[in-house]
Amino acid sequence: MGLLGGVSKATFLGGSQVLGVITKTLAKGDIIGKTIGEELQVSTVSDRLNAMFNHVDAFIALPGGLGTLEEIFHIFSWAQLHIHHKPIGLLNVNGFYDNMLSFLDQAVEQEFLTSSARQIIISAATAEQLIHQIIIFHPCN
Repeated sequence: MGLLGGVSKATFLGGSQVLGVITKTLAKGDIIGKTIGEELQVSTVSDRLNAMFNHVDAFIALPGGLGTLEEIFHIFSWAQLHIHHKPIGLLNVNGFYDNMLSFLDQAVEQEFLTSSARQIIISAATAEQLIHQIIIFHPCN
């Protein structure tokens, strides 16, 4: 079972609603595993981001590859532009996102990113810690 399929199963079995948003291309390839719960198939990655944006209260990124990074920065830039004020959390398992977070800190130091924009992305090493931070999150203006 793919990571997305595994996460949807754990979420569903934990008693929460699941809406898996997947591109039709990935659904055909059975790359990510079967979504447990509701599945919405869309045509493009842009459609996927828009669908997720319209259905979520917060974004949580697990360790992932280029697609995950693209989505993180896309949603991050929307928040910086005040298109949304939803929390963006990184599940920083085993320090996976440490270098990316250091890069963002460096961007602040070199004045390519404001410190308030840097505060948009939150991270934690465990799911419990990240959920707590998302619950208490207050967007910076």
